[in-house]
Amino acid sequence: MRPMNATPVPSAPAHPVDGALVRRLLAGRFPRWAGLPVERFPSGGTVNAMFRLGQEMVVRLPLAEGGADDLARERWWLPRLAPLLPTPVPEVLGEGEPAEGYPWPWSVYRWLPGGNPSEDRVREPVALARELAAFVTAMRNVALPDGPKAHRGGPLTELDAETRWAIGRLREIPEEGVDGDAALAVWEDALRAPGWDGPPVWVHGDLMPGNLLVDGGGLASVIDFGCAGLGDPACDLFPAWNLLPAGAREVFHRELGTDDASWRRGRGRTLSQALIALPHYRTTNRAMAHNARHVIRAVLSER
Repeated sequence: MRPMNATPVPSAPAHPVDGALVRRLLAGRFPRWAGLPVERFPSGGTVNAMFRLGQEMVVRLPLAEGGADDLARERWWLPRLAPLLPTPVPEVLGEGEPAEGYPWPWSVYRWLPGGNPSEDRVREPVALARELAAFVTAMRNVALPDGPKAHRGGPLTELDAETRWAIGRLREIPEEGVDGDAALAVWEDALRAPGWDGPPVWVHGDLMPGNLLVDGGGLASVIDFGCAGLGDPACDLFPAWNLLPAGAREVFHRELGTDDASWRRGRGRTLSQALIALPHYRTTNRAMAHNARHVIRAVLSER
């Protein structure tokens, strides 16, 4: 599992975690696993720290309070969603408790094999587009009652002020080469698109390359369901621009049968996320900034 959340997080300092802390937490909560090797797993994510636990498990510890809320959402909903989806998702093996000066609950998951796809080099783009479309379709068809509101999924106007701020900030960073007028035109087109007028549907809400695992070019699993819940189905169109090349993007579009208004909203949401992430991460998180630049190029090249 390699989680990665491209949405900027609050500026509060991350809680310090290291292997020694993880070993103490395990000894207190899961002594049967305390003797297994613990090794920090490098990740571009900013919300959680990951530690391999032996060969078959991974410990995930929130770095801030918001991450703890996401893990609680996963612990409740993942066992209910897993049987309804065509793609493997994380399996929660244990819930840790605050201890040893660490303030939040944490989780142990089964390790999922595979690696994150690169937005610059997708080995089997058409096949991956179809597999992603099958996953998104299955999410939309989930009928579990009392689902939570997705972290993303409300009207685009909720993102307007922050998106316009980000465009203005990027105009002040000419070395990034972002065409602010073109970005603003795409964003305003998304705002003009009719909003979703159907019932909210289940969405993953954060289909970034870092939340996908591939093996041999195919989709091996989808991870990090901390944003999942009910919302606008356009929220799960992110891979069209953050991962898939143009030809596979059209396959993804066709397989989902997405209407024009939803496609425009999805493109706007994806661009908004990238515009906001780039000035935040450009000097602090190479993976986040790289994907944000890729999205901006992919979206603006369609005009």
